[in-house]
Amino acid sequence: MIEQDTIKLLRECDAGVKMGISSIDDVLDYVYATNFKERLIECRDKHLRLQSEIDELLKKYHDDGKEPNPMAKSMSYIKTNVKLIVNESDGTIADLITDGCNMGIKSLNKYLNKYVAADEKSKDIAKKLIKQEQDLLEGMRDFL
Repeated sequence: MIEQDTIKLLRECDAGVKMGISSIDDVLDYVYATNFKERLIECRDKHLRLQSEIDELLKKYHDDGKEPNPMAKSMSYIKTNVKLIVNESDGTIADLITDGCNMGIKSLNKYLNKYVAADEKSKDIAKKLIKQEQDLLEGMRDFL
C-alpha cells in the first residue's frame, strides 16, 4: 500500500508541476513588468528543479509519471488566450496565475489527504510544490 500511494502521489505531483511550468510558459511573452517576469521565471525554475526530483523518484519505482489532463491543459490554454485577447495586461496574467495556483494548491492537498500511506519523501515533495504555489500566489497580489 505504501508503494502504491507513493507512486500515485508522485504522479499527481508530476502532472501538477508540468501544468504549472506550462502555464507560466504560456504567459511569459505577454508580461510587461520586468520584476513580474523575473518572479515567474524564478518560480518556473523552482518547478523544473522539483520536476527533476520527482522524475528521479518515479524512475526508482519504474514509473513514467503522469501528464496533465489534456482537457484541463486545453481549457487553461484557451482561457489564457481569450483573456489576453480581451485584456493583454499584467493584471490579467496575475489573475490567471492566481487561479492556477489556487487550483494546484487545492488538488495537491486533496491528493496528500487521499494518499496517506505515501512515503515521507513523496509527501515532502508535494508539500514543497504546494509551498511554491503559495509563494507565487502571494507574489501575484502586487500585480492584480
